[in-house]
Amino acid sequence: MKLDRRLLGAARRAPALLGQSLGLRLAAGVAVVVEAVLVARLVNAAFLRGAGLGALAGLFGWLALAVVARALLSGWASERAGALAAEVKHDLRRRLLDHALALGPARMGPVGAAQLATVLSEGVNGLEAFFKGYLPALAQAAFLPTLILVIVFPLDWPSAVVLFVTAPLIPMFMILIGRWAEGLTRRQWRALSLLGAYYLDALRGLATLKLFGAEARALLRIEKLVRVHRDATLRVLRVAFLSALVLELMATLATAIVAVEVGMRLLAGRMEFLPAFTVLLLAPEFYQPLRNLGSQFHAAEDAAAAAEAVYGLLERPLPPRPAQLLPAPSAPAELELRGVGFGYDSEPVLQGLDLRIPAGQFVALVGPSGAGKSTLVRLLLGFLTPDAGRLLVGGTDLTMIDPAAWRERVAWVPQRPFVQQGTVRENLLLARPTASEAELARAAADAGALEFIERLPQGWDTPLGEDGAGLSGGQLQRLALARAFLKDAPFVFLDEPTAHLDPESERRVHEALGRLRRGRTVLVVAHRLDAAPLAERVLVMDEGRLVCDGAHAELLEGCELYRRLWRTFRGAA
Repeated sequence: MKLDRRLLGAARRAPALLGQSLGLRLAAGVAVVVEAVLVARLVNAAFLRGAGLGALAGLFGWLALAVVARALLSGWASERAGALAAEVKHDLRRRLLDHALALGPARMGPVGAAQLATVLSEGVNGLEAFFKGYLPALAQAAFLPTLILVIVFPLDWPSAVVLFVTAPLIPMFMILIGRWAEGLTRRQWRALSLLGAYYLDALRGLATLKLFGAEARALLRIEKLVRVHRDATLRVLRVAFLSALVLELMATLATAIVAVEVGMRLLAGRMEFLPAFTVLLLAPEFYQPLRNLGSQFHAAEDAAAAAEAVYGLLERPLPPRPAQLLPAPSAPAELELRGVGFGYDSEPVLQGLDLRIPAGQFVALVGPSGAGKSTLVRLLLGFLTPDAGRLLVGGTDLTMIDPAAWRERVAWVPQRPFVQQGTVRENLLLARPTASEAELARAAADAGALEFIERLPQGWDTPLGEDGAGLSGGQLQRLALARAFLKDAPFVFLDEPTAHLDPESERRVHEALGRLRRGRTVLVVAHRLDAAPLAERVLVMDEGRLVCDGAHAELLEGCELYRRLWRTFRGAA
């Protein structure tokens, strides 16, 4: 089964832990068999042969050793299985994050962040039972019954035949119930994914929901999704309890069949006590691994649904990259687009775009909504790959540059800067964790943020809430610009840095932009055109094409679309 190959492949990435977990589990199974054989010999020697304590001392010693070994091996095996699960989960989370970074936010889809969060938490955690429980149980179910059959066959071949014939009944019922449960577990996972995506979306838009009085409607929607997930979970649990009853019943009946046929032949005098008692002790142990496997089977089904989500994300195709990636330029370099085309779901957004931005130039990108501005920035950030044409950085195709190295050379300031829960210092250090206090202060001063940071109750150590709770919009924007100064990247891309700001905050951000442009290639997406007069050059886009190119004053004279956009902006201002 494909699932088994993928999860076993994940386990094989930690071969030492996998070998220890399975080896110790099998050794504990051998200790169980040794215990049963020793108990049979002790009872036979003590009650039928009348052996004294002196004669039985050796058997008692070996039995005590087997009991202690079984307990130690079982505990150690469980600990190693837990370590294996932890290592695999850590490896999968690292691979998922690396893959998500390589995909970029544009390829993650409309619910990318919610899906990634659900997969990283519930999805990866859902695989733990497979490595801690199902995989060791599977190995023991394959090994221990075979070992017991090998021991029982020379002792009493009719009992071995009964064991051999009844053993497949438990796996057969597991398969039948598993096919029934598979669809239920998949529906449960889909319900959880939908709940997580909607909940995250509601949290992000909580301010908007409250502004329009729609929070009650969103709450009702969440309650409905919770009920759907609850019902799906209860259906899975119902099947799990039913299957546990069936498997226990089958194992009990199979053990009873062995006990009856052995007991009848023992009473008839056609079988000696020692082999009969040994078989009776070994029969429950023969079925116990199969019962354990059955109890873990639904954990494996849950892992199957979780693995589909985990590997569904891991197997999303990455954009083609050459085998040998080139380093990103360490200084400002020319950006050039040659006949670049791109579309979403066959809908063209950029069409044959030709553009050249010299190194160190400050450029503003403007145009009506839907002109392709955001798509162009995503291409420049490396989040998307052109469908046609080439995007060159210093004469090198961007697809040939190492994506991680390119991200280090680019500072990205979005409309709504990301702020994590932590102190002001911790949020600023996201740009360069090794920065000194002097470098932090210089970057904050260049961005016009040092003054308000020092006025905060705890200064640099003032804690910030989720999404920057505790700072105004202008302060958050200047904090994002301080990150760009601190990163000191040769390329800076900004998406409407003055959106939603008051005039004073807008003025401070414009001053910071004037300092940021020095020695860097800067591209500003100016939806509101306020940054256009500051730029050396303004690019006007419409319907995926570059329609005008020039300085602000020149475009006011010679570009009708720009004049119309400027009049609309001035009227709104």
